[in-house]
Amino acid sequence: MLNKFSILLFILLPFYSLSQNSNQAETTLKFQEVFGYLQSNYVEDFNGSTITDAAIVAMLKELDPHTYLIPKAQVESSNSQINGSFVGVGIRFQIKDDTLMVVNTVEGGPCEKVGVRAGDRILMVGEEKIAGIGLKNADVRKHLMGEKGSTVVLGIKRRGEKELLSFDVVRDKIPLNSVASSYMASETTGYIKVTSFSRTTPSELMESIETLKRQGMENLILDLKGNGGGLLSVAKFMADQFLDDEKLIVYSKGRSYPEERYVADNKNYRGNYYGGEKKGAFEKGKLIVLTDESSASASEIVSGALQDWDRALIVGRRTFGKGLVQRPYNLSDGSVVRITVARYYTPSGRFIQKPYETGADEYYADRTNRFKNGEFMHADSIKLPDSLKVKTLKLGRTVYGGGGIMPDVFVPLDTLEVTPLYSLINRKGIINTFALDYIEGKRAELKSQYPEFDDFKKANITNKELMDSFWQACENEKIEFNETEFKTSEHLIKTLIKARIAANLWDFSKFYEIYNIEEDEIFIEALTLIEGKYLNKLKLDF
Repeated sequence: MLNKFSILLFILLPFYSLSQNSNQAETTLKFQEVFGYLQSNYVEDFNGSTITDAAIVAMLKELDPHTYLIPKAQVESSNSQINGSFVGVGIRFQIKDDTLMVVNTVEGGPCEKVGVRAGDRILMVGEEKIAGIGLKNADVRKHLMGEKGSTVVLGIKRRGEKELLSFDVVRDKIPLNSVASSYMASETTGYIKVTSFSRTTPSELMESIETLKRQGMENLILDLKGNGGGLLSVAKFMADQFLDDEKLIVYSKGRSYPEERYVADNKNYRGNYYGGEKKGAFEKGKLIVLTDESSASASEIVSGALQDWDRALIVGRRTFGKGLVQRPYNLSDGSVVRITVARYYTPSGRFIQKPYETGADEYYADRTNRFKNGEFMHADSIKLPDSLKVKTLKLGRTVYGGGGIMPDVFVPLDTLEVTPLYSLINRKGIINTFALDYIEGKRAELKSQYPEFDDFKKANITNKELMDSFWQACENEKIEFNETEFKTSEHLIKTLIKARIAANLWDFSKFYEIYNIEEDEIFIEALTLIEGKYLNKLKLDF
């Protein structure tokens, strides 16, 4: 516990002058003295580890919002997001009526291998009943995740079977796919949605690009909306697939770290060519990147580099504004501290970190403040000083530093279809549960009726019979039908129902294929621009 705090201090103040070392020893001693007095004299027993963590958290809050402690219990979950995998049984699930329902099995995963199906209900894990006990998501992870190669016995209730079915499932590594969807949005335009920058992203991205190219892709829409970032090396890889001639992608520098420059050479950190290829996968062709207020960090590195080199058009809304680089350090008790070690800059020299001097609470309230100030609706509500103006490197277009990446084409947030009725339905999760209920028992019938996804996509499935069932589900949740509000939200509600049913019948990537063209205003604008002559008029580098 004391050792943990001492190690942290040595990490924060490494190898400097004698006066700094003296200050470090004095700081460590002060903490030890206070802790010693507490141990000897405090009125009650206390948990030393807990207050040590609290002291560390309070200290780190004085620095910046992205320097923080990851408790030991959360390290595995945090690493799963970066590694792009975890060890489990391979299902996508939903807790419905206090029962764990299998929405889909991971292709090639442990559950699929032994015959677990979508729609199955898991009632038992080993000898323990998990249905009707107030099951939470954290409980599911505790029961189903474990050591690779270990066996868990699942007791499953399946429609049409009288007895509980028993499956011996051997846990294995399960991918957390960062490419959520990829498909041809038109005859010549491909679409790829990336939700994070993990270690598996490069292979997923390459597979998606190559598949779309075989299907005739000439233009690409890269969707980074909602992507909060990840590994810097993966951001370098992604930008490298679109830039050529050793163009600068990003550079970083910090007090203890010399300047590092990352260029488009299609090489990894070992100096080997990605996939043995000397060129990126999509160096030529029209390219649009979609961003919004939740696009951060690695997403901003990619969009900033492509904007600076006039390689891509950025469409959407201003990004989050995170321009700091963190490095993890392991502590003696198994916890991890992530420390900001450098700032990064786009090729034109932009530092896009938004201010954080007013504290973490105000920092993370920035998106709410942007909404209140009208920035999501009107581009002219965004006030950036002329001092932040920078010119792009090929065409000399004006772009801005400070507070995120400003899009080239602003698309306002469309809230016209959002009514109190829709908001209540959404908060209660009724569309999700209804979609599951609807296909339960009809899965084989629906797959027979729509053997291919394209058949389903073209069909009008939200007919009167289905919608009557949906409103009955709403009534069961004590939601009162309001005809005026429904007419306003009708298209949105029906689109979401169809998209959710598609996700449950096939896989979640199909959700976007239905939702995007009907309801995603940023995607719709991008598709119009990339299919037209706008990018040609700008003379972007494609």
